[in-house]
Amino acid sequence: MKDRIRVAIVGVGNCASSLIQGIEYYRYNSNSIGLMNYDLEGYKPGDIEVVAAFDVDKRKVGKDINEAIFAKPNNTKVFKKDIESNGTVVKMGKRLDGISEHMKDYPEGRTFIPSNEGPCDIVRELRISNADILLNYLPVGAEEATRFYAECCLKAGVALINNIPVFIASDEKWAKRFKDRGLPIIGDDIKAQLGATITHRTLTRLFRDRGVKLDRTYQLNTGGNTDFLNMLNRSRLGSKKVSKTEAVQSQLDTPLEAENIHIGPSDYVPWQNDNKVCFLRMEGRMFGSVPMNIELRLSVEDSPNSAGVAIDAIRCCKLALDRKISGALIAISAFTMKHPPVQYPDTVAKEMVREFIGGGEKYQEFDYGWDPKENAKVIPNLDESGSKGF
Repeated sequence: MKDRIRVAIVGVGNCASSLIQGIEYYRYNSNSIGLMNYDLEGYKPGDIEVVAAFDVDKRKVGKDINEAIFAKPNNTKVFKKDIESNGTVVKMGKRLDGISEHMKDYPEGRTFIPSNEGPCDIVRELRISNADILLNYLPVGAEEATRFYAECCLKAGVALINNIPVFIASDEKWAKRFKDRGLPIIGDDIKAQLGATITHRTLTRLFRDRGVKLDRTYQLNTGGNTDFLNMLNRSRLGSKKVSKTEAVQSQLDTPLEAENIHIGPSDYVPWQNDNKVCFLRMEGRMFGSVPMNIELRLSVEDSPNSAGVAIDAIRCCKLALDRKISGALIAISAFTMKHPPVQYPDTVAKEMVREFIGGGEKYQEFDYGWDPKENAKVIPNLDESGSKGF
């Protein structure tokens, strides 16, 4: 029997709701529909237990986690309603820059209602809960808050999975601090199971592999959850645009000029709720420089789309803890995150993760101080860029 995987969550929003629903759903459904791995080296989704949670919304603070995930403004699809309580209560977190000021101008059912409680001692709560891993589900743009919780992980001796576009795992100094502390870290900015960025990356790779020159492209996304409402404040989108754009650019031999690529949220449409709609256009030239284009419309429930990826990231992070591997986990970050420490094509990252899961040395995690040229030596047919040659 494997140990339970004890996780803490900061930000009890739609993504946390889908994740917790999924843990319970797959605890009693042994089919692997919707999962990349049901059994991952002995760890199954039902082995994950949420032992601590932090939020700043008064409708969630003080509530049992399994009640809080259904509180407003959460509006994701409910696919598993009856969830057995383990006694975990949502504690008041540290607000910092976690909530954009413009959110107060929207109806209560759509936005945050800040709690008046003072923040709990985060480090103490992480320690007494015996959490193995902290999942960061703070809103986009919560730069200061993310760094605060990363510091708490280092003090409490807890691994970190950074699911938002604040650069921690992909930052040399932060990654080194986690390595020196003997803790693994995965990040940054979680990919969806089959979402806008992973689809855009795949098509970009297809253009390259089939000899079609990509000249320009855009990805426009709309949604009606608090993530899209939060992102109406464009000043919070700097790292988000970098993360999503780099994820696509990394698939090309020569990056597109900035004027020829636009990737980012487009607008907030309240009635879409947690449904995300992506409008994608790619223009290129094929044989004889004859022009062609692709237009695609993708509609997905946004939060469940990331939950299956998160479940694999959690279990790989626990394997790293079991094996005493620390620092930025290169393979699983490349496979599950938009802005990992090193970008690899998704098919290659998948094979690297398989090797890591199996405990093989072929794609073992690298010592900190990575260099794509150096790392390329362990990947067959990988040329100097670290993201080409497949």
